[in-house]
Amino acid sequence: MTLLIRPAVALVGTLDTKGAEYQWVAQRLAGHGVDTVVIDTGIRPPDGFTGPVAVGQDEVARSAGTTIQALRDGNDQGAAVAAMGAGAAAVLAGLAAEGRLDGVLALGGSGGSSIAARAVRDLPIGLPKLIVSTMAAGDVSPYVGAADVTMMYSVVDISGINRVSRAVLGNAAAAIAGMATAHAGTAAEEGDRPLIAASMFGVTTPAVDAARARLEELGYEVLVFHATGAGGKALEALARSSLLAGVLDLTTTELADDLVGGVLSAGPARLTAAGAAGVPQVVSLGALDMVNFGPEDTVPAEFAGRTFFVHNPTVTLMRTTVAENAELGRRVGAKLAAAAGPTVLVVPRGGVSALDTDGAAFHDPAADAALFDAVLDTVRGSAVSVLDSTRHINDAELAVEAADRLHALIGKEV
Repeated sequence: MTLLIRPAVALVGTLDTKGAEYQWVAQRLAGHGVDTVVIDTGIRPPDGFTGPVAVGQDEVARSAGTTIQALRDGNDQGAAVAAMGAGAAAVLAGLAAEGRLDGVLALGGSGGSSIAARAVRDLPIGLPKLIVSTMAAGDVSPYVGAADVTMMYSVVDISGINRVSRAVLGNAAAAIAGMATAHAGTAAEEGDRPLIAASMFGVTTPAVDAARARLEELGYEVLVFHATGAGGKALEALARSSLLAGVLDLTTTELADDLVGGVLSAGPARLTAAGAAGVPQVVSLGALDMVNFGPEDTVPAEFAGRTFFVHNPTVTLMRTTVAENAELGRRVGAKLAAAAGPTVLVVPRGGVSALDTDGAAFHDPAADAALFDAVLDTVRGSAVSVLDSTRHINDAELAVEAADRLHALIGKEV
């Protein structure tokens, strides 16, 4: 990023309803030595904001492929919120790409928070993002998602400047000013190692540890994500951020939870971001032999009679069936075949987890065969390269070979 003399914070908000509050915050930021880039995501004419607006609501709407007049005429609040959020995201992406952004601050209720959350969702990890919201005292996952968004509860409604809002918004201004100043002064250090994202579960730890050691030996920094649903979402978000040189996705178990209804699903978009972004990836079938539930007594009754393994008092694992494995193979294969970047599929015929070995709780050759056959059938004829091995996924030699394959893919892209 090109460093600025003064850090720049984007103020993203509905100036038609929160103009006076944004005016007050902009003045506080100026007092902290921070420049502001005001982006108006309101639908009606601004009210109460008298400072300069860098990106007006017309431009935000155009960035979303529509017009302010169309949104006004449509009289659909939900559609307007979605459009202005998408438009603001496009504007912020442009500012970030140009090195003109060191932080984002937004204020709002449910609508304004939704716009802001969409606007900052795809910004690079590490770029400060702060939303002061009336919704921050409850479940903030719809606003935070897998991004590094900081939510601050407004305590009172964001409606005028009073004794309470002055304290809360003043703290917010000071917080984003501090974060933005630090961000502006932290350029990427010369010689920083390229980043690799890797997925891991307890039952695939030996594989990821061996692969990580090899990648670090080759000069990479490896970020490991625990495949707990949130971990997979975070990996996908990072893959969209343009920060990664490659992805070593050895542990795709979250897809099993998404298919069967386990508690650690990362959603249907898991295993798509790297492919869509063209990021080199090496992918395997780690822990697709299991679906995750909580304590034994929380497992849905519909699964009575299935094969279970009590991992600990709070985690119960269920073995996937032949039919489920066949469908998982098709889903993994379809996602990989659609990838825009170089992709290697690793098929570990010796087993896909620590529980999938001869004599272990989840050893099921028929289920594994269904998984392997389906994924190979689905990628056949595509650009996906296949590393078909007789080894177990946790075999160190296979893990090192997977790391070497990823290194080779990255070298071809440079």
